[in-house]
Amino acid sequence: MRFDSARRVGAAVRAAAAGLALFGLATPLSAETWPSKPITILVPSAAGGPTDTVARLIAESMTKTLGQTVIVENQGGAGGTIGMARIARTPADGYTLAIWHIAHATAPALYDGLKYNPVTDFDHIGRITDVPMTIVSKAGLPPTSIAALIDWMKANKDSASFGHAGVGSAAHLCALLFMSELKLQLAQVAYRGTGPAMNDLVGGQIDLLCDQTTNTTNHIKEGRIKGYAVTTKTRVSSLPELPTLDEGAMKGFEVSAWHAMWAPRGLPKEATDKLVPALQAALQDPKVIERFASLGTVPVPLAQATPEALRSQLAAEVAKWDTVIKAAGVKGN
Repeated sequence: MRFDSARRVGAAVRAAAAGLALFGLATPLSAETWPSKPITILVPSAAGGPTDTVARLIAESMTKTLGQTVIVENQGGAGGTIGMARIARTPADGYTLAIWHIAHATAPALYDGLKYNPVTDFDHIGRITDVPMTIVSKAGLPPTSIAALIDWMKANKDSASFGHAGVGSAAHLCALLFMSELKLQLAQVAYRGTGPAMNDLVGGQIDLLCDQTTNTTNHIKEGRIKGYAVTTKTRVSSLPELPTLDEGAMKGFEVSAWHAMWAPRGLPKEATDKLVPALQAALQDPKVIERFASLGTVPVPLAQATPEALRSQLAAEVAKWDTVIKAAGVKGN
């Protein structure tokens, strides 16, 4: 009896020891490997716009690369600052990201009491694409070249009108920079989006607009509006006849509706080490390249799709737009 009891106790001890050993071995093997669940990309604007389109294309490609579903969620308001403030407060676990555009750089100058710092309160993943913009006018405006248009603006500064898609929009920023470079202040007409602004330009209700190629190319080609120049340093393949402002009329001028990806500050290294290559893979995805081309844009070179390049770009843009916006005396709503 004593032998059987001792044998049973010994067996129990050995089993417990084996269990502990197995548990010790199993612990590192069962630890979560990022990503272990779906990832959300927040777009801080309404669904259906250019940034939403960009985000959904990137999400689809990154889903394949990361092996986890990447979904897009929209949360607009206050020029994107509501959504980006949410990202700044979100746990930095790699499961919530943001794709936003140039407005991330202009928020400090436009909004008093901003509750985050665009440069220091986020981890920078990489730039995605720079959507070119175009200087356009109503079809009946007399000038036939960008130089003639500038002369016309100076001669008609008290009556000419410049439309835009709302304070802080890419169209508004382009108009501000354009007029700042010319040292002109034309009457500005704000709309709730580029669609209504374009409708009034086509209808001849306003004189000028600076808008993305995604919204102007077909109108220019079909003669409903006049195109004068593009705002990037190189000409746009969909509008090869339009010169760049940098070619002579306004040396050094450059503005685009650039888009990029951010995350809450403090991502685990494992997440960063996978997110950056996944974004870069998306920028080389043939489907993404094809759809971007239909929007009048291309992915940025991979050297620009890095955390370091984006941080540098953003810091420079914040400084640039701070000067322009404060000089214009505009504020966001």
